[in-house]
Amino acid sequence: MNSVILREELLSKIGEIERADILVGIPSYNNARTIAHVVRAVQTGFAKYFPDMKCVLVNSDGGSTDGTMDIVQSTTIDDLHAILLQHRIRPVFKITTPYHGVPGKGSAFRTIFEIASALDAKACAVVDSDLRSITPEWVELLLKPVIDHGYDYVAPLYQRHKYDGTITNSIVYPITRALYGMRVRQPIGGDFGFSGGLAKHYLTKDVWETDVARYGIDIWMTTTAIADGFRICQSFLGAKIHDAKDPGADLSAMLHQVVGAAFNLMETYPDIWKKTEGSAATPVFGFTYAVGLEPVAVNLDRMLDRFRLGVKDLMDVWNLFLPKEITAFLQHAAAAEKEQFHIPDDVWAETIYWFATAAHRRTLNREHLLKSLTPLYIGRTASFVMEARDSDGEDVEAKIEGLCRQFEKKKTVLKEHWDTRGGAA
Repeated sequence: MNSVILREELLSKIGEIERADILVGIPSYNNARTIAHVVRAVQTGFAKYFPDMKCVLVNSDGGSTDGTMDIVQSTTIDDLHAILLQHRIRPVFKITTPYHGVPGKGSAFRTIFEIASALDAKACAVVDSDLRSITPEWVELLLKPVIDHGYDYVAPLYQRHKYDGTITNSIVYPITRALYGMRVRQPIGGDFGFSGGLAKHYLTKDVWETDVARYGIDIWMTTTAIADGFRICQSFLGAKIHDAKDPGADLSAMLHQVVGAAFNLMETYPDIWKKTEGSAATPVFGFTYAVGLEPVAVNLDRMLDRFRLGVKDLMDVWNLFLPKEITAFLQHAAAAEKEQFHIPDDVWAETIYWFATAAHRRTLNREHLLKSLTPLYIGRTASFVMEARDSDGEDVEAKIEGLCRQFEKKKTVLKEHWDTRGGAA
């Protein structure tokens, strides 16, 4: 494997530090507006929870032109005495470096993994550079399960508005859980803890010139950790406050990127998911509490219009691989009045598995296939919005649990048709 940390000044900095107990990475690209808060939270977390450990903060930057890297270097904690119980702390080392390779978050992570490996870090974490809700406690919650309890991978657990995270709720969580048998609620959350050993394991994988390096890194990290047998847990981090988007407006690119990455991983681990039955709970660390959540606006009429237009324009594509009963159902749903519109869990789960099978069989151009999923996802989201209109957070989680059980039940579609050729029956 060719190293990406060959720059002389970076190697010199690694040589100066020699080794680290803890490393936290922050990938960035033009995040000057938000990154100082993230850096202060991480530095305070180091000081408050790991005062006797050698801590390193790594900013892996994608070529920012707004001064992001300068802000990382210059950001300090102004008044430690106001926030600390202990005052004896070791200095925090900082490394800011541009990453190289395929543009994307995965390449930023690769640089972080390599620096962690070079420093033989015992426990690591990565956090997003645009977080408004990160606190010093996140550092403890992402690292302590690794340090004190021997876990290799710490997935984040957030409270989110019922209309936020719809790609996770309707596809990524249910399919990851059904395929690999572990209930990791936020498999693409963006903020993770992991052991130094797992960082080294990630570096052995031949994915760094692929789409993983562009945009599939979060689901790849989670799936690889589960499928390759590492110890997994979750930590409750409260709210993730970020720039939430209307799920019917501008998530189509993210949808086909993330779902495409999940489908690619099915090609990597068929021996694992074919023999996995049901799912098991994943341990949760942290104190769970209710938090205030920013509302997410939805335009239901626009979502339904996009679904109906998709049914009108894409039925010839879907007929290539979807069973006749599903395409007939979609046409019926498109003709329904707004208040009668509904896409049930079992139909949705089966539809996603047929898309996965079509991707595996290369029934049609992969990009066209994935993009044709967008109006169906928007229709399913519209159905969920109406169904959950009067639901609180507990009710919404119960609905998502029911969807996940349908994904586990309908997994037989995938198993029965994965190794056969031809269209749907």
